[in-house]
Amino acid sequence: MKLTVLDGYCLNPGDLSWDGLRRFGEVSVFDRTPVEEVVKCAAGAQMVFTNKTPLPGEVLEQLPGLRYIGVLATGYDVVDLEAAKRRGIVVANIPTYGTASVAQFVFALLLELCQNVRLHADAVRAGEWSRSPDWSFWKTPLVEVAGKTMGIVGFGRIGRQVGKIADAMGMRVIANDTWQGNPPDWPDFRWAELEELLRESDVVSLHSPLLPETDGMIDARRLAWMKPTAFLINTSRGGLVVDRDLADALNAGRLAGAGLDVLPVEPPTPDNPLLSARNCLVTPHMAWATHEARARLMDLTVENVAAFLAGQPVNVVNG
Repeated sequence: MKLTVLDGYCLNPGDLSWDGLRRFGEVSVFDRTPVEEVVKCAAGAQMVFTNKTPLPGEVLEQLPGLRYIGVLATGYDVVDLEAAKRRGIVVANIPTYGTASVAQFVFALLLELCQNVRLHADAVRAGEWSRSPDWSFWKTPLVEVAGKTMGIVGFGRIGRQVGKIADAMGMRVIANDTWQGNPPDWPDFRWAELEELLRESDVVSLHSPLLPETDGMIDARRLAWMKPTAFLINTSRGGLVVDRDLADALNAGRLAGAGLDVLPVEPPTPDNPLLSARNCLVTPHMAWATHEARARLMDLTVENVAAFLAGQPVNVVNG
């Protein structure tokens, strides 16, 4: 059996092993595969693995032996699911590997916005504390999160983990989701409509999937509902936010700050307005990428393949 990994570098830049997959057959690993070379690289493969390399229907038509697509991520919009289903190709994702890491990163962004740790550490290294006439100083306003309201848009696994951490830090949690079952027992937790959540929250953290109804959901109109002292955090999908509208709100002081690990176009173009917006932290889609999370992703990928070959596929997204 031939297995082809189209874009393996982000998952495994050299600190993990592909040996788990090699027990199933011959494995070819490409660090990156340009779209125009996918058919050539995957020719003859029964299994193809992709993270962000697109697999549209016209590509699948040119891979007659393909029976299984393993998405090395939770999101699977890079695959034409209907075309795969028509051709009898099973598509499986990895839904649970990064919950702890992404939730942790939400607070890395939030606490940097609140306390500017790097700015102050750099100031000390530059000698500002040594030259200071006072025993303490700070260069920006400092914000305490305890007692603030965290609004979570999308209350799945990651959203709930973010809420759990926020509750432990003394924050009040409100959430918006289309499914409102199994509410947590945190003090003062409640469900809220999107407008109510945006108006009331001191921190808004986005954890919705990118769907037609959520594409561009955080636009100028909805940003205007937020408090000027509020922070917006997005570790989900860049397309949830309209870049220009958020940049305009930040630059005009209508929003205190933003922490974004995702953008609609990745890598971003140099002229993306958020790269120069006021008090806007942009990180390179790295919340998922702790060693621990990537190791889990690799292990779960192997488990998915084993289940498929045993005739009991799991995590199928086009069933």
